[in-house]
Amino acid sequence: MASVTYEHVWKAFGDNVVIKDLHLEVKDKEFLVLVGPSGCGKSTALRMLAGLEEVTEGNIWIGDRIVNDVPPKDRNIAMVFQSYALYPHMSVYDNMAFGLKLRKMPKDEIDRRVKEAAQILGIDHLLDRKPKALSGGQRQRVALGRAIVREPAVFLMDEPLSNLDAKLRVQTRAELIRLHKRLQTTFIYVTHDQVEAMTMADRIAVMRDGVLQQLDTPQNLYNHPQNVFVAGFIGSPAMNFFNATLTGTKEEMYVDTGGFRLRLPEHIAREVSDWLGKEVILGIRPEHLFHKAFAMPGINPQPIKAKLDVKELLGNEELLYLDANGQQFVARVDARVDVVAGETVELVVDVDQIKLFNPADEQAIYS
Repeated sequence: MASVTYEHVWKAFGDNVVIKDLHLEVKDKEFLVLVGPSGCGKSTALRMLAGLEEVTEGNIWIGDRIVNDVPPKDRNIAMVFQSYALYPHMSVYDNMAFGLKLRKMPKDEIDRRVKEAAQILGIDHLLDRKPKALSGGQRQRVALGRAIVREPAVFLMDEPLSNLDAKLRVQTRAELIRLHKRLQTTFIYVTHDQVEAMTMADRIAVMRDGVLQQLDTPQNLYNHPQNVFVAGFIGSPAMNFFNATLTGTKEEMYVDTGGFRLRLPEHIAREVSDWLGKEVILGIRPEHLFHKAFAMPGINPQPIKAKLDVKELLGNEELLYLDANGQQFVARVDARVDVVAGETVELVVDVDQIKLFNPADEQAIYS
C-alpha cells in the first residue's frame, strides 16, 4: 500500500504546457478520482505517475520514494486502460497470468493469484475462454484481473468504463467500489464523467486546462464549489447561472437577474454585504427549484415566474427548460407537475442553497 504525491509537477510537450504546477496528495488506500473535460491533463497526470510520460518539472512520490527516473516496471503500480488490450490468442487465464510469467514467478503462486482474482471478479468460470467469446463487461473484468494479480501498491485506471453501455457502467461502478474496499489499495481513477466521480470517489480532484481547480469530497464539491467551473461541472443537470446585481440595502438585500428578484436570507446578506450594488453571478441548481404546488417542506422559498420552453419527462421527475426575460435555465421538478410549452410556470427557489460568484475571476463569494 502507498500514498502518492504530485509535488509541483509541470508537463510540457514543446511549447504546449498541459500540466501546470500540480500539487496533489493521494492518501494511502484512498479512492481518488481525477475529473475534468477532455484535454484538461488528467490522463497525462496518470501517465506520468505510471512512467509512460516524463515529468518536465517537479517530483512524483509513491510512498517515500521519488519515482521520476524509476522505470514503469519497478514502480509497483498496475494500470487499466480504456481499451481492454487483451491478447486475442490467449485464454482469460493466460491473459491474467502473462505479466507474472514475464517476472518468472513460481507456477503455483501464479495459479493462486489468477484464481483468487478471478473469484473476486466473478469470472472464475471463464478462465478457459478466449476474449472473443466474452462480453464487453467480462473483458473489462479480465483487464481488471490482470492488474489485481500483480498486487500493486497503486491501481491506476484511465476511463475503464467508457466502452461499456449505460447499464453495465452502473453495475461495474458498484463492483469497483466493492473491489476497492476488499483490496484496501490506493486507487487513482481518471474520468470525464462527473457522475462516476461523485459515486465512486473518497475525494475528487477537478482539473481544467492543466490546473487543479478544487480537491475535496464529493459532497463538499457539490455543496461548496470554489468557482464557477467546479459549480457547473459537478451536478447533473448542471447548475444554472444568471448575470445579476445585488440591490436594496444591507438590511434588505436582493439579487436581481432582470427576469426575477430574490431576497437574500440574513446570513447570506451579511457575508456579501460588501458586494451591495455590484454585479455578481447567481448560481442555482435545478434540484433547488420547485414547482409552487410541490415545494419541499423545510426549505426557504422565494417565488419566481418563467415561461416553459421544453419539458422532459424522466419517469420519477421532470426537467423543465424555462426562460425568464431572456435567461434560460433548467428546473428539476416533481413528475406530477402538469404544464405545457408556452405556459408561465410558478416556481419557488430554496434561497438557502444559492451560490454567488465574482464575475471578474469567477471565484465564489458565497458558496
